[in-house]
Amino acid sequence: MLVPHLLYLGALPFVNRVHPVVLGLPFLFVWLLGATLLTPVAVWLTRRGDRR
Repeated sequence: MLVPHLLYLGALPFVNRVHPVVLGLPFLFVWLLGATLLTPVAVWLTRRGDRR
């Protein structure tokens, strides 16, 4: 469950750039979109690995 936290806050100082532009969007927007899409996957993997 540390992965979403690292994606959003830990990497933010490193990805807070206007350039490069990915698909016409600043890199920060693309990074936050990717982090948002990866968060449910990380939660699912955590739940799957923690079955009792």
